[in-house]
Amino acid sequence: MAFMKYTLLFHLLFLFGYLSVQAQDKTSFYPGDLWFDTDGYIINAHGGGILYHEGRYYWFGEHKGEKSNAALVGVTCYSSSDLYNWKNEGIALSVSEDPNSPIVKGSTIERPKVIYNARTGKFVMYFHLELKGRGYEAAHVGVAVSDKVTGPYRYIKNGRVNAGIWPLNMTDKQRNTDLKATDFEKWWTPEWMSAIKDGLFVCRDFEGGQMSRDMTLFVDDDNKAYHIYASEDNLTLHIAELTDDYVAYTGRYIRVEPGGHNEASAIFRKEGRYFMITSGCTGWAPNAARLMIADNIMGEWTLYPNPCTGKDAELTFHSQSTYILPVQGKKDTFIFMADRWQPKNPIDGRYIWLPVLFENGLPVLKWFDNWSLSVFQETK
Repeated sequence: MAFMKYTLLFHLLFLFGYLSVQAQDKTSFYPGDLWFDTDGYIINAHGGGILYHEGRYYWFGEHKGEKSNAALVGVTCYSSSDLYNWKNEGIALSVSEDPNSPIVKGSTIERPKVIYNARTGKFVMYFHLELKGRGYEAAHVGVAVSDKVTGPYRYIKNGRVNAGIWPLNMTDKQRNTDLKATDFEKWWTPEWMSAIKDGLFVCRDFEGGQMSRDMTLFVDDDNKAYHIYASEDNLTLHIAELTDDYVAYTGRYIRVEPGGHNEASAIFRKEGRYFMITSGCTGWAPNAARLMIADNIMGEWTLYPNPCTGKDAELTFHSQSTYILPVQGKKDTFIFMADRWQPKNPIDGRYIWLPVLFENGLPVLKWFDNWSLSVFQETK
């Protein structure tokens, strides 16, 4: 009987998917709807990011299963010339069958992002990595490289960030504090929060390196690349400059919004200013987005109100940011990419793509049941 129910459910989902494919005109975005690739299968690229290379967009994301958020397959890749229609390019980074590998099947691989290094001719992938069986204790970044945009990517290393190096914007007093994390029996007291803002957890993790969880990558106009990640037990964002080959760190990094409890960073640059949209930390549940702006990527960053407006703005339209995509050929045109997580059935997480509009010099996110790139022409 259970088999018959499963078979019936499968056929109903297939029929629904087929009708949805037929209903979509492939020239519009439908935030929150099932999104199918050119073969008619649901796109499986969660927590993703997009690289534009030689006339095509490449969407990299987490391959999700039905009952687990663990990495059972790896990082997927899809390609498109128009952003509406996506071709499945296969698995860009596969999990390992070697039980001693950090990316063994069953580890956690989240928020993969890929950038291209024109100097080396390499495609470089960063991702949040948690070691199998250790929950979210490791807080590592993983790095992989490939000679081909679609892969396969070769895992090269993992670990924490900038061990033995202080942030540029920590004072000598903060660096030389006598306080230790073990001095506080309780978290979230005013004294503890004050110590967090002064770098308590930076000091705790100084020798072994800073924690790196939810993350993104950003390549600036001068080809300098940056790794932006939630650190200090997700209490503070860090922005770390990468070396010229994009596979290591220069040691220059800053703390952003210490104690602000931000994750899911997505960043873009417009008219010389840097804009970053983040999320609060409420597990898989959605919350209100945050906006930060700076004139220099290495700070200072200023916090602004939630950029979302309208119904469900306080929940970021039931989603969480993952990337902000510059649209090629359209100056100062950006798409906000987010995920609508379904922790009980991860594969059913939906994609929320919305246009980044501007009002009074600030980015604004409004809900659209469906929209196309022509919305940017209408709002110029």
